[in-house]
Amino acid sequence: MALREIRTFNDPILRKKCKTVDAVNSRIINILDDMAETMYHSIGGGLAANQVGILRCLVVVDVGDGLLKLINPEIISTEGLQIVNEGCLSFPDVWGEVKRPKKVTVKFNNENGETKYIDGEGILAQCLCHEIDHLNGTVFIDKVIEFIKL
Repeated sequence: MALREIRTFNDPILRKKCKTVDAVNSRIINILDDMAETMYHSIGGGLAANQVGILRCLVVVDVGDGLLKLINPEIISTEGLQIVNEGCLSFPDVWGEVKRPKKVTVKFNNENGETKYIDGEGILAQCLCHEIDHLNGTVFIDKVIEFIKL
């Protein structure tokens, strides 16, 4: 495993749409492992592949309940609304209030290529939405209602 450089602020790759992963192989597994190591090292709750310069639909998330590795994640349903304080590893020291669904269901492939579903509520729903937005070239500052000064 290796730490990857997190792309920040105006790096154009953060605005690009990621491509679907066609086959899960050792390269994809290694990228996910590197992303997880980078996320933990940076003290984040999630990381999308384009944040480390890779335009593939890969996400890692850990909001305290264990590491999730998602390949080709997509939100298939949402419910409710929450307004949350949010930050991003690609925008260090920037915080804002963002509207997110209170609950989401996400379809994804696991490391074995199997189709799985996960239901997220609260902070997990927030993090899943945030990271999947990244895969679509959307960054959280696009959704900020009000910036927060620390």
